[in-house]
Amino acid sequence: MIKTIKEESSAEIVIKKSKFIANVFYVESEKQAQDILKEMTKKYNDAKHNCYAYVINELQEDGINKIQKSSDNGEPSGTAGAPLLDVIKKNGLTNVLIIVTRYFGGILLGTGGLVKAYTQSAVEAIRKNEIIEKEIGNIYNVEISYSDLKEFTHYCDMENITISDTEYNESINIIIETTAEKYDKLMNNKTNILNTKLLSNNNWIIIK
Repeated sequence: MIKTIKEESSAEIVIKKSKFIANVFYVESEKQAQDILKEMTKKYNDAKHNCYAYVINELQEDGINKIQKSSDNGEPSGTAGAPLLDVIKKNGLTNVLIIVTRYFGGILLGTGGLVKAYTQSAVEAIRKNEIIEKEIGNIYNVEISYSDLKEFTHYCDMENITISDTEYNESINIIIETTAEKYDKLMNNKTNILNTKLLSNNNWIIIK
């Protein structure tokens, strides 16, 4: 199980005429983090610095690859990347990428001032987000009858099984996200389920 952020968020602060723009992203792989970094560097290509840090539990076939990386991107060593990484760790977060863009205002902040500014901007961006928990699970398509909908949704709510989509046809197709253990329990308790299909396995799924 991991604690992470629900979605992208941002914050902007100005200290002694320098503008710090913090953008926070949920990511599931290092490639995704690097792709976002390229996009943000292009977006803020006129900025003096685009500093970043990320901590990722990347799901692989043979297990979880734990990755962490940071960059000062031209700032004095230890004044940007390391503080951003520290913000992620102190909040106990994983699968999070923080990028802080700095537009230099002409006044030197000193090493202490830089650490404070990068830290503050990152903290503000995370504060605007929602912290959630996720664990490894699977995505299933479950087919039920209309008469069983109320009972089925109540069961899912009681067991913290996430219903991500519902499609109404002759019967009802429901997309659920849950662990293999909870799925097995569902199958043992709900014998009136018409059909099920595994759509995807080994995903990070939200725990209610």
